[in-house]
Amino acid sequence: MSQLQDGVLVQKYGGSSLASLDQIHAVARRVAGARAEGPPVVVVVSARGGATDDLLALAAEAGALPPPREVDQLLTTGETASAALLAMALWEAGAPASSLAGAQTGIRAAGRSGDAVVDTIDTGSIQRLLDTGHVVVVAGFQGTTGDGDPRTLGRGGSDTTAVALAAALGAERCEIYTDVDGVYTADPRVVPTARVLPGVPVRVMEEMAFAGARVLHARAVELAALTGVEIHVRHAAGTGTGTVIENRRLDAHRHEHEPEYAQEHEQGETMLETRSTVVAVVHDVDVVRAVVRIPGTSGASAADVLGAVAAGDVPVDMAACTGTPDGCLTVSMTVGRTRLTALGGVLGRLTERWGGHTDLYEDEGKVSLVGIGLLSRPEYAARMLAALGEAGVPTTSVTSSQLRVSVTVPADSAVRAVDVLHREFELESPVAA
Repeated sequence: MSQLQDGVLVQKYGGSSLASLDQIHAVARRVAGARAEGPPVVVVVSARGGATDDLLALAAEAGALPPPREVDQLLTTGETASAALLAMALWEAGAPASSLAGAQTGIRAAGRSGDAVVDTIDTGSIQRLLDTGHVVVVAGFQGTTGDGDPRTLGRGGSDTTAVALAAALGAERCEIYTDVDGVYTADPRVVPTARVLPGVPVRVMEEMAFAGARVLHARAVELAALTGVEIHVRHAAGTGTGTVIENRRLDAHRHEHEPEYAQEHEQGETMLETRSTVVAVVHDVDVVRAVVRIPGTSGASAADVLGAVAAGDVPVDMAACTGTPDGCLTVSMTVGRTRLTALGGVLGRLTERWGGHTDLYEDEGKVSLVGIGLLSRPEYAARMLAALGEAGVPTTSVTSSQLRVSVTVPADSAVRAVDVLHREFELESPVAA
């Protein structure tokens, strides 16, 4: 069980942990046990497994182009139902509880429907319930505008709700319970030898989440980095120690959690700058690579292209710009498939104004090495490309930073690329080569 000396304990349970009534009662027993240990408890819940997809299907059947505001109004009912059911189960488990949804949570959201951001949180209602001894069960993934309209935070937004509440309530950490044992060195469904990482620095986890790791929502990790909240990722069934997402140096955390590393350190044999700093291999096949080519006679610059993309509020990755002696400009980038329509509109307006054309490559995936100090070690990128080449996996673009080296590969080769790189960098071992 979890215990805090002071403050509030914030826990979050995903939809797969609440899919059946038996699972809901199991979660209730866990939460009631945490409450019995002392700290007031706030629980954030997602919609039960499959509920959001079912609601989206209903919305599509109700109208070809349902108003975004009404879609948000519909989708919030999934989390609201989970919150109410868990509160009922908590009463059954002997823990008084109250569920909160929408405007009751005090979460003010800003931005467009379906992808809003947390603006402010008034914790008054939550604190008053905590003061009465109640467990407060909050419907995640949602907030309201100043006018009282619903806004959803996008897929995975319940993670963001939990971290935001932890920060607003002054909690030292946020425990996120899911259907996996923690954060792995690679997707365990793809690489059976992948192992759970006992600790991951928050900046590294940001890169992993944005590069395609599905354990945590990228915005939740960004918010944790901004607010100093420590995230613990654990299996909802209570197995294993999970993964801590924290702000200390990776090697300090390894010293604490990995016997092999601690013994190496005590013997005075620790490799410092020569030790591998690759933490994980992450892949994402839900991406599209876009290449826009604009003639040199147009006068357009890379700033014009990237500025238009930013103004369209389309997050892109692996952005690269090249020019030719005659001034022709080529800008390539990757974007999540769900943002392809928005990106297409932006680039369409650009080429209409400046000329040229855009090519879209929808049969590619992104594979990334994530770690620390990768840009300072160019041999890692070279080793990555060499290993993929030897395995017959072609790469079409490459970008690198201190925390990540990413390549695009044929989508049907992404899984093989992950396996090749996981073995190449010996990530199945606690101290990689």
